[in-house]
Amino acid sequence: MGRVSLLIVLAVVLVLYFDHTLSYLSTRAEAGRESSMVQQLVKNNAALARQQQSLNDPATIQRDARALGMVRPGERPYVITALPNN
Repeated sequence: MGRVSLLIVLAVVLVLYFDHTLSYLSTRAEAGRESSMVQQLVKNNAALARQQQSLNDPATIQRDARALGMVRPGERPYVITALPNN
C-alpha cells in the first residue's frame, strides 16, 4: 500500500511539473514575440524622429510651401500660361 501511494504522489508531482513546464515555454515564446515587436517599434520611432527633424528644417518648410504655390511676402508670383512653339 505504501509503494502504491508513493507512486501516486510521484505521478501527481510529475503532472504538476509538466503543467508548469508548458506554462514556462508558452511565456518564453510570448516574450520572444514581444521582444521582436519592441525592436520594430524602436525602428519606427527612430524613423519618425528623423522625419520630424526633417520637417522642422526651414529649408524643407520653404520647399514644401513653394511646391504648394506659396510665395513670401513682397515677392511677385509669376505664372507661365503658354509656352511658345519652336
